[in-house]
Parts: sequence; C-alpha cells; structure tokens
Amino acid sequence: MPQPPATAAERTSVEHDLALIRVAAEKAGRIALAYFRGKKDLDVRMKGGTSPVSAGDMAADAFLREFLMAARPDYGWLSEESIDVQRDKRRTAPRSFIIDPIDGTRAFIDGRKVWCVSVAVVEGDAPVAGVLECPALKSRYWASAGGGAFKDGERLTVAPRRETPVVAGPAKAVTQLDRAFPGGFKRHGHIPSLAYRLAMVADGSLDATLVRPNSHDWDIAAALLILREAGARLAGLDGSEVALNGADVVKPAMLAGSDDTLQAMFGVVTANAFG
Repeated sequence: MPQPPATAAERTSVEHDLALIRVAAEKAGRIALAYFRGKKDLDVRMKGGTSPVSAGDMAADAFLREFLMAARPDYGWLSEESIDVQRDKRRTAPRSFIIDPIDGTRAFIDGRKVWCVSVAVVEGDAPVAGVLECPALKSRYWASAGGGAFKDGERLTVAPRRETPVVAGPAKAVTQLDRAFPGGFKRHGHIPSLAYRLAMVADGSLDATLVRPNSHDWDIAAALLILREAGARLAGLDGSEVALNGADVVKPAMLAGSDDTLQAMFGVVTANAFG
C-alpha cells in the first residue's frame, strides 16, 4: 500500500492540492450538468470514429485547464480532451494533473446519471490526490495519499468480500469467474463510467471488477488512489502494479478488488475473458 508523504510540508502540500481539485471538480461538474439531458446543445462528435465527445466534455475540460493551470503553472497536464503536447513537462514536472472532464460520456449523452468528473494530481507515476465528482448522482469521492478515501464525507474501508461476491465484468468472463469463485458469484450489470465502477469497489457496492484493455490514465487516475486509500487494489492480470504518467498512457486489462478477492482471480481470469 502507498505510504504517506514523508514530511509535514509534503502532507500539507498534498492537502492543498486536494482542496484545489475538489473545488475545481465541483465547478466542472456544474458546467457539465448544464448540458445534461438537453439543457444545452450537446453538439456530439466522434473522435477516431468510435468515441463520442460532447460540448459538455469540452466546456468542462476548458474550465479545468484554465482554473488548475492558473493555480499551479509549474504542474504538467494530461486530459482526455486535450492533445498531449506536454508529455515531457508532465513527466518531469513536480506534479501533474490527469483529467477526464466527463468519464462516462456515452451515459452522459444518453441522459443516464452514471458519469463523473475525474481529477487527479500525480507525483512521479503515482496519484497523490484524486476526486470523482458525480453531480447527476449527487455524490462525490475524494482521497489523498496517506489521508484516506471518502465518499460524501464518510471514510471508506473495503470490507472482506461477500460469501457470494458481486463482480462487474463482461459476459464472456463468466466461465473464468465461476472457477475463481467456486462458491458462486453475482455478475453486476454494465456500469458505463470506469472511474465510477472502480469507486464502487472502494465503497463496497462491488467486490471486484474486470477492466478491459485499452483504458487510459485519465479513466483511472483519481479512482486508483481512492481504491488504494480504501484498502483495495487495481492491478494487471498478473498482479503487477499500475503506474501512471508514462510515455504510453494506454493500459492493459486489469482487475480491481480487495487483496483476497484479487488472489482468487489472479491466474484464473485471463485476457480471454474480454473476447
């Protein structure tokens, strides 16, 4: 598990960054909410022919970049909706922001409530502060390195897995999950926001989730810290740790859950679970 910053000055610095991104995420959430369910023209377009982006995404992203970079001009920047022109800076800066202005854009466009603004601060390859603002759900999560994880003011601590664990994963994973949990498991339906789905592991709504290959740093940065501070993990299928802010921000298939839940899945759940 991650250790708290070594000095009181570092601890204060992390808490200052957390306070900053909490304000930023809340304001960005209000901006996005103004576009939700037809309140403003969504102007939906496709990126790369497969991934939608809306005016709500772009407005929230523009606000976050202006607000956060004005407050921390020496920090790096990585966002789903911004071209990664700061790759060298974000990898060498004292800290960097990793942003998804709306995680769960398809749900947002469809008028479903399961989407959130994801804002994280990373130092090196690890998140040190993270916020998930979920305005349509009227909920928020936050965490700081060594300071714990919280949902709506309540501290999160992952409990031992249920006798019949609740797992979010694709239908093709059922055979492997049957082997991982011979006493049975309950498959949860699709959750369109990956960040929110990971937070559901942290808050105990899920015991575990599978994560398809080709997610990105911005999908997981804030949720990764929330998971860790709640006592859970996000790991590769082989148990490898997840690092952020590298030259390549695309991630392989992963698993999230408590240590005992993941131990049941390692070596059983493979890439074949995703088709």
